[in-house]
Amino acid sequence: MDLSKLLQLTIDKKASDLHMVPSYFPTIRVNGEIFQLTTLEIVTPENLEKMLISILNQEQKEILMANREIDLAYKLADARFRVNLYYAQNFLCGSFRYIQARISTLEELSLPALLHQCTDLRQGLVLLTGPTGEGKSTTLASLVNEINQKYAKHIITIEDPIEYVYPKYKSIISQRELHQDTHSWTVALKSALREDPDVILVGEMRDFETISLTLTAAETGHLVFSTLHTNSAPESIDRVIDAFPPHQQNQIKNQLAVVLKMVITQRLIPKQNSIDRIPAVEILINNSAISNSIREGKTFLIANILETSESDGSLLLEKNLLNLYRAGIISKETAYSYAIRPKEIARLIK
Repeated sequence: MDLSKLLQLTIDKKASDLHMVPSYFPTIRVNGEIFQLTTLEIVTPENLEKMLISILNQEQKEILMANREIDLAYKLADARFRVNLYYAQNFLCGSFRYIQARISTLEELSLPALLHQCTDLRQGLVLLTGPTGEGKSTTLASLVNEINQKYAKHIITIEDPIEYVYPKYKSIISQRELHQDTHSWTVALKSALREDPDVILVGEMRDFETISLTLTAAETGHLVFSTLHTNSAPESIDRVIDAFPPHQQNQIKNQLAVVLKMVITQRLIPKQNSIDRIPAVEILINNSAISNSIREGKTFLIANILETSESDGSLLLEKNLLNLYRAGIISKETAYSYAIRPKEIARLIK
């Protein structure tokens, strides 16, 4: 079994992921659904380990042995894959996420035109949130590439690993990969502030120190994009605040109330009568009511404010689901199953 042929098959089948787990058939994910490739051979532990180890350099092998997992980027001709190698029951496994070579526009991704506003901001924090595999990285790349096309800026990205590679337009872009170009998120973020950036992309706000430095970067005159694995805009704000010890939370509430510009929560949901998926989004635009709720620790009010702030551009996820349902793009069952506020979707769809 040849890894390059399996990766090419992943591309040919228009799959988002290839999974290699011992004692299973090679498995791909197409439009969110898992398919085992039963026409191929079952993967043996010995063959798989040999295949996966062959794509690592010596330093990466040492990291894998020490940490029992590693993230990296892998290139096959013009195609790029985000790779995670990991051990399960003491056997090496691999997950490969296919990264499209061309960066799509917001329109091509079927995202709201309002998101173009992010690219015109001069400073502040924009958060992309949602579960893994819901298109956050693709949306982020689209936003950053739009800035790249529109403005002459210095853009620094800190990623684990680098996914999309940006073409040359008006901006200059320094893409830094964890373990290859820097030893840690925090070191890279501290260093970024001395590298004269206009825009900083932080691949993920993983811990207290990363979140703290990300907020500082946004506060000191930079436009910062980052991601969180949260399911709604209010939950995202709570996650940021809760990352800090109690004695620091008042300070962080004040800081977040000022620097936060927008929270975009995204899910990819199946279209009706189609194998394709379309993004459903919740958009929080930070206005005075949202800012006061954050500052006063009343984040439980944010969902209600979202619903009454449509004139500012904010959008409740359930309202977006309702619009997609009324347009005939998704089914009623899909709208109900992807809603995060069951009572709200029941009230909207009668």
